[in-house]
Amino acid sequence: MHRITPYIQAQRLPVLAAAVLILLLAGCSAPPVPLKERKVYIGRQDGRYILFRDKRPFIVKGAAGYDHLEALHAAGGNTIRTWDTAGLGNLLDSAQAAGIAVIAGLSVPLSRSLEFYKDTAGVAALYKSYHALVNRYKHHPALLMWCLGNEVDFPYKPRFRPFYKTYNRLLQMIHEQDPDHPVTTALINFDRRCLYNIRWKVKGLDLISMNIFGELHNLERELKNFSWFWDGPFLISEWGINGPWETEATAWGAPIENTSNKKAEQYLQRYTDHMPVNNPRFLGACVFYWGQKQEVTHTWFSLFAENGAASAVVQAMQLIWTGQQPTHRAPSLKYMLVEGKGARDNILLQPGAMHAAEILFDEAISDSLRITWEIMPEDWYIRYRSDVNARKPVVLNSLLLSPQGNKTGFRTPAKEGPYRIFATVCDRYGNFATANTPFYVVAP
Repeated sequence: MHRITPYIQAQRLPVLAAAVLILLLAGCSAPPVPLKERKVYIGRQDGRYILFRDKRPFIVKGAAGYDHLEALHAAGGNTIRTWDTAGLGNLLDSAQAAGIAVIAGLSVPLSRSLEFYKDTAGVAALYKSYHALVNRYKHHPALLMWCLGNEVDFPYKPRFRPFYKTYNRLLQMIHEQDPDHPVTTALINFDRRCLYNIRWKVKGLDLISMNIFGELHNLERELKNFSWFWDGPFLISEWGINGPWETEATAWGAPIENTSNKKAEQYLQRYTDHMPVNNPRFLGACVFYWGQKQEVTHTWFSLFAENGAASAVVQAMQLIWTGQQPTHRAPSLKYMLVEGKGARDNILLQPGAMHAAEILFDEAISDSLRITWEIMPEDWYIRYRSDVNARKPVVLNSLLLSPQGNKTGFRTPAKEGPYRIFATVCDRYGNFATANTPFYVVAP
């Protein structure tokens, strides 16, 4: 031990006193918890980032959604990712019972919502609410990490200072109240602008998450080319097939949707060919959407049917996560035809006319299969493209006529506009398959 001379001690006393005063004024915050004492943390070994949970490496084999947790576990998944705190306590309990970890979403308004971020009372209420929530659930054994904001965007301009002030205050609070769990945020795709601003203006995010669909094939290249500026750990918080905004459409703008079987092939191929699983910064991925949701159609992203049946995509994920195929495969559809035409033929029909639709299978139709037909107006046409609807449009069941086997007759609606006919095929093992075809009713 080196001794300090009285002169040096005298010189250091004012400095030490000032340091003590600063600590007192700051509330004497406790020193940070060492990583290896935390319940969940991100470490680094042999040049690779690793997520540790209960001192063991944990690769996120996840899904984005809220339901079907036992099915997720049975398929080999281990994590569910949410967007908000609705029913978080029940979800955490159910996840723990099913052996599933939870990435809990803490929803905040988009950065462009400056009216909110300038409202001191509204911001204070949000802070108080999340302070209580974090403290309530931070010790729950199912909690894996917090996700502060989903696609909120991180802009350049000085006028967004109220957003950054609020965001950083929330982020600091989460870390102070719960040092046991990492905090992330979810970006749209690989966004260099957002990454620049996060590095410059946001303090304390442990990792970056990305919602990425059609651009997944570019991710590895983007990561490499931008590693000079950001080389931290990342998570894929949503991935899947191309969204309706990224796909081929009819002449009137209706997105053309593949059958559920074709989607399963695409999920498998996309993961195999483009998921950066060997990247030393990769912490895992969450497939979208583990449940049933309305987004342009009620089948586009839904891995489960309304009755809880599982699609071929669920089985593809089981193959990805476990390397094993299920005992009973989902019904295998090829495509749907309306009057012998497919969606890419831009089907125009007269109002009130009789027509026929059929679905074709890859194999002989089993007597145990149950086929449900539905006709409904196009959701995007009713609600506007930027106004996301969470509810399935009203089904026009009165237009369906005598379905038989893989075929049905139907009468076109009297009102001009875009519509879509759906077929859902369920088997006796809890599996389903879907196909649909858009058509346009043209008034004479």
